[in-house]
Amino acid sequence: MSLQGKTLFVTGASRGIGLAIALRAARDGANVTVAAKTAEPHKHLPGTIYTAAEEIEAAGGQALPLVVDVRDEASVQAAVDATVDRFGGIDICVNNASAIQLTGTLGTEMKRYDLMHQINARGTYLTSKACIPHLKRSANPHVLMLSPPLDMSPRWFAPHVAYTMAKFGMSMCVLGMAEEFRGDGIAFNALWPRTGIATAAIRFALAGDEGMRRCRTPEIMADAAHAVFSKPSRSFTGNFLIDDTFLYAEGERDFDKYRVDPSQPLMPDFFVPEDSVLPPGVKIGVDA
Repeated sequence: MSLQGKTLFVTGASRGIGLAIALRAARDGANVTVAAKTAEPHKHLPGTIYTAAEEIEAAGGQALPLVVDVRDEASVQAAVDATVDRFGGIDICVNNASAIQLTGTLGTEMKRYDLMHQINARGTYLTSKACIPHLKRSANPHVLMLSPPLDMSPRWFAPHVAYTMAKFGMSMCVLGMAEEFRGDGIAFNALWPRTGIATAAIRFALAGDEGMRRCRTPEIMADAAHAVFSKPSRSFTGNFLIDDTFLYAEGERDFDKYRVDPSQPLMPDFFVPEDSVLPPGVKIGVDA
């Protein structure tokens, strides 16, 4: 199924996974609102809403770059209104914007706790809420959270309870909204990577350049998201998906193409349940 003519509202789309999802849709001829904060180049982080828009249009889509702070209700609502004015509606909402800090309770300042919860959990709730009235008028509406399965194992909470609570807040929106809006035919699903994904967060906040070599590229998440959006929204909802397992079920067999450095073992991501089945031939944490 092509996304030609469909309109996506993507938070945090100026770089990384959000931009990759936008570019994959743009190759179909989709319209994309780049809803992110970066209007001026950052000294470390690549990309702005304007460079992202240029890439989207070069890929074959139409782009609307908007400075949006997902913590601010007026900012989100204005961006949704501008999207509808420009493109006539919204078909897909992607809640990708996120904040991360992997510290324990005593090492987490409350301003960082607040930031993670305001962007991750509250921002997802707010953006979804603002888009839903327009999604109700779409032929195949989807909301996708870049958030993990709700695996309530203490191992995911103990090292960084504040971050885990904030990310799981996004997933709880999937759990609740999928059922709340089932009758409206709006799909709510979560997508999460099995491995580290080569983004600025990995390079600057978690594992540096060496860690980047052990990651997959954002394109695996973009291909998985595209496959989600191609599903019938009335029947494919309330799912918590791991990227490679889902893509394997959709017919993908070549996962090496997503590796940054095939000579390096893949870095496992947080929050992947122990019983999650690896696709045949895929190995994590050891040389493939």
